[in-house]
Amino acid sequence: MIHLEETRPPAAPALDLGLIRKYSIPGPRYTSYPPATKFTAELAPLRLDEAIAEDNRAGAGPLSLYFHLPFCESRCWFCGCNTVITKRRASAGEYLDDLTREVGLTAARIDRRRPVAQIHLGGGTPTFFPPADLRRLGALIRETFHLAPDCEFSVEIDPRRLTPEHVIALQDIGANRASLGVQDTNPRVQLAIHRFQPQAQNEAAFTWLRAAGFQSINVDLIHGLPLQTPESFALTVHDVLTLAPDRLSVFSYAHVPWIKPSQKIFDDREQLPGPEEKLAMFAAAHEILTAAGYIDIGLDHFAKPDDELAVALRAGTLHRNFQGYSTRGGASLYSFGISSISSTADTYRQNHKTMEEWRAALDAGQLPVERGLRLTAEDARRRTIIMRLMCDRRLDFRALSEQLGLDFPSVCATELASLDDLEADGLVRRTATGIEVTRTGVPLLRVIAMRFDPTVTRAALQHSRTI
Repeated sequence: MIHLEETRPPAAPALDLGLIRKYSIPGPRYTSYPPATKFTAELAPLRLDEAIAEDNRAGAGPLSLYFHLPFCESRCWFCGCNTVITKRRASAGEYLDDLTREVGLTAARIDRRRPVAQIHLGGGTPTFFPPADLRRLGALIRETFHLAPDCEFSVEIDPRRLTPEHVIALQDIGANRASLGVQDTNPRVQLAIHRFQPQAQNEAAFTWLRAAGFQSINVDLIHGLPLQTPESFALTVHDVLTLAPDRLSVFSYAHVPWIKPSQKIFDDREQLPGPEEKLAMFAAAHEILTAAGYIDIGLDHFAKPDDELAVALRAGTLHRNFQGYSTRGGASLYSFGISSISSTADTYRQNHKTMEEWRAALDAGQLPVERGLRLTAEDARRRTIIMRLMCDRRLDFRALSEQLGLDFPSVCATELASLDDLEADGLVRRTATGIEVTRTGVPLLRVIAMRFDPTVTRAALQHSRTI
């Protein structure tokens, strides 16, 4: 239980499962707009060097760095990430050699005096890298870039592959936030998904990270996995609460075997919960976490009341990027490694997804970009509207009119009229100055945002369901 009564808002109401059933449809997660499904392999319109030069001239705000470290020792059958399965530790050092080349190609194109406000090591399993290689990566970052004194440095961690030596190395390179993949604490579920992870490993990871002074620890859970039930998943949530994480992400399992063939193993076993069971799992998690004092940030994310995310939500300074909700807005994202996505003010670009293509581009002295998108002026306007809705849970007509240089209620009259059914069902509330998302509507933020997205009718089936 969290003892922060003075900062706790009124208790969140129970989820309206009927409304969630009604509105749970496929849709983007809006870590970007337009979503990544709209990226194209036509690279000429991106004008990459020009885009990076423009980014450096446009006030040269802070940088955010992402490093995709794709290696895992074994495959979790549910996983949708871009991973490389191997037990060969030398692969880490070889990959780091290539990351060094990519960092050099990018650094030659940017103003390296710009402060780095945020760093994220994702995977895969970053702690597949031996401690010496983690230190080498940290040295590369610090030798190449200028880190802000309050730089947020986060790393994804698999507790099964973590040692005290890893934690010391991460501490030495400046990491101060961690996100632990737990998914489920039930041994039967763990065996069904090929990820056996006793709770003792989670407890050890928390102990080591807390002792090393990590400022925030997040736990990832997934509902809708084989053999899960609402009752068993509730026990998982209770198990995790004994660790007192600062944040939790309660993701919905996306079953896409046509994209991730390893998931086909679930199809023949009749192990996957049905839609009603899956919905009940999320409802149980929501009830337990909000009763324990966690704040529903939106999109499956929960945080302690004094966590930076909850503070930013209350202050109206929350942002979104390709890692999800963030408190560090206005930063240009430069990403490295296979499949990673970068973004400047008006472009997105994604690296090659295979090691062979990524390395071939580096061998040719080229930025290893496979696809991307240059935003139109209308794309940029839509992005502002959707991101403000996703982060602020409201649209302020006057502020948006001033920011976008248009009469927002008139220009978006069709979209605003499309909210009639959502208002009738209590998901949004109209006011004299804008619209507000109600507590009932928060779990369906994606659905509300989709009303302002003209791409959604053509691309919705490419996305996971909103709940």
